[in-house]
Amino acid sequence: MMNKYWNSGIILLAMLFAQCAGGDSNKSNEKDALNMEEILANNALIQEWKGEFGGLPPFDQAKIEDFEPAMRAAMQLKLDEIDAIANSKEAATFKNTIEAMELSGSAFDRVLTVYGIWSSSMSTKEFQEIENVMEPELAGFSDKIVQNSNLFKRIEAVHESEEFKSLTPEQQRLTDDYYKSFIRSGAKLDDASKKRLAEINAELAGLFTKFSQNLLSDENDIIVELSSEDDLKGLPQSLIDASANAAKAKSLEGKWVINNTRSSVDPFLTYSTQRDLREKVWRMFVNRGDNGGEKDNNATITQILKLRAERAKTLGFESHAHWRLQNTMAKTPEKAIELMESVWSPAVERVHEEVKDMQALADKEGDKITIEPWDYRYYAEKVRKAKYDLDQNEVKPYLQLEKLREGMFWVAGEIFNFSFSPLENIPVYHADVRVWEVKNKTNGEHVGLWYFDAYAREGKRSGAWMNNYRDQSRMNKEVTTIVSNNSNFVKGNPGEPVLISWDDASTLFHEFGHALHGLSSNVTYKSLSGTAVVRDYVEFPSQLLEHWLSTPEVLQKFALHYETGKPIPQNLVDRINKASTFNEGFETTEYLSSALIDMKIHLSQDAEIDPDAFEKKTLDELGMPKELVMRHRTPQFAHIFSSDSYSAGYYSYLWSDVLTADAYEAFTEAGGPYDKAVAQRLIDNVFSIGNTIDPAEGYRAFRGKDPDTKALMRKRGFPVK
Repeated sequence: MMNKYWNSGIILLAMLFAQCAGGDSNKSNEKDALNMEEILANNALIQEWKGEFGGLPPFDQAKIEDFEPAMRAAMQLKLDEIDAIANSKEAATFKNTIEAMELSGSAFDRVLTVYGIWSSSMSTKEFQEIENVMEPELAGFSDKIVQNSNLFKRIEAVHESEEFKSLTPEQQRLTDDYYKSFIRSGAKLDDASKKRLAEINAELAGLFTKFSQNLLSDENDIIVELSSEDDLKGLPQSLIDASANAAKAKSLEGKWVINNTRSSVDPFLTYSTQRDLREKVWRMFVNRGDNGGEKDNNATITQILKLRAERAKTLGFESHAHWRLQNTMAKTPEKAIELMESVWSPAVERVHEEVKDMQALADKEGDKITIEPWDYRYYAEKVRKAKYDLDQNEVKPYLQLEKLREGMFWVAGEIFNFSFSPLENIPVYHADVRVWEVKNKTNGEHVGLWYFDAYAREGKRSGAWMNNYRDQSRMNKEVTTIVSNNSNFVKGNPGEPVLISWDDASTLFHEFGHALHGLSSNVTYKSLSGTAVVRDYVEFPSQLLEHWLSTPEVLQKFALHYETGKPIPQNLVDRINKASTFNEGFETTEYLSSALIDMKIHLSQDAEIDPDAFEKKTLDELGMPKELVMRHRTPQFAHIFSSDSYSAGYYSYLWSDVLTADAYEAFTEAGGPYDKAVAQRLIDNVFSIGNTIDPAEGYRAFRGKDPDTKALMRKRGFPVK
């Protein structure tokens, strides 16, 4: 997943108003005038990054009290730069308009980077108060740029000029993207519509932050406390240790805690023999944001949906979904729904088969129960063991977090020709964060930096994601990229290796794929750099990298037993491969139900949507199996309600996986997963080009054809028609 502050330039200008959140948009007018000179001299957040590698983010100098003045000063600097471009007396050219915009806002980019990290990873009560003030100001700031009529006239003039025809393809792409992004953001609206659009954006900004902070509160504050040895029955020792450490962090010495995050909940649901506790933990997790009271997200979602619908109509679109999908590979909601529904039926049929197997096993063991959602993972694991002689507890001792990180580096060396070297004494925002330098293996040239923030903690949102701290570019000089991967693994006892599940290992590789996409970037302009591609393409490189986890080379070198150091046995690998599509009905259906709800709720023309009621009605109409729930229930669906980032776009994981399945077959059809020629085509046409060409064109250049949807069905083990 990409962080909501996932890129700058065009995407920032076109989408920042939809990705920000906050409170009263008039508060900025009540602030004292900025003492710009003092801020520029003394506020580390706004200053040029110092040190080697082209400068390093000053995380160690960040102070809570510095964020507001730094943000306001940086916004003012950018607006001054934009005004200078917009009001220039010279005729508009690519250099004095488009390139000038690319060069503007460097101070703002620096401050926003640190601000975004604090928002996702260091969110204290004090910082949340700052968000409530600053996010609507950010929304207003973005509107001032996209609604600057003189600026848009100059962009339009370049776009329609004779000069445009003589620009390089990348320059034409950049100009065209600026032009279309401004139009999509309301640049051609009349003054009254622009004013209303700005009001909508500011209001949405506040609602996004409210949603995120409510969800974070539930994840931080609601726990299940285990108080006896009986409560631990069935749990592996690694989970018991992690739960004891979680209890210590809550000052509950001598007890155990299951936190309200997926990394804590899923293994408990898989192994606990205590059915009543499984239900309790399950209900805690699926009801995040849906517990009534002031932290309940339903009313907030209703307001978000209403404002999104009004905004879409103001911009001339039938719905929010139609607006969001205009600039994607799918182009229309109908095409996205067509793909999802083509997979839905076989996925649901597979769920019924899986439940039948689980119920038969439960009956055989005399459990006298009917499979419920809190039973699914528990009995699925039993069926896996019975059918494939495969126990995840048998696999987990070979999946050490640090060894798998080494495995990712090795894959990056084989496919992308990268080497990784640990760095010391680099400023970080938390002691858990570590940093590596990335180089070209052949010539030793510096490529970029990779930051790794692996562990869960208070104030850090759940899940896993990638950040760009700095985008690669070479407009006036070579600027190398800085990227990060962020996870929520639960720490065990000090000095002991962190063992993770196969699913978590896949996610680790997935997010590293995003990082490699950023590190491979080789373009001129930062707005087209790295991961700055359309939403239903950005997940393709990351999902593709997941395939390398299961290659024999990675497993034999890096899947080493944490006690013996011996590689995972081949017979265990064979059983893993044999069971590779096991439980695919569950995995696909829980994801697709979320993606379909996302699309359908953003196509709905209802004036007032009750999220819980809409969710239930739509799932009933779809024929959702009663034995499982959506991967992200609506009141906790941060992908689509903490920002506009993935709204009406959660389908993109499936769309990208069509490309992923077909692309990996390019390797298997050639010399295997480490085929150098195929890897080079992948780098040249996908990973290195950013958004400099149409993604469909880039994919065809790599593969030699359009993707085959049948490859997706083969990958998931569904019937191919």
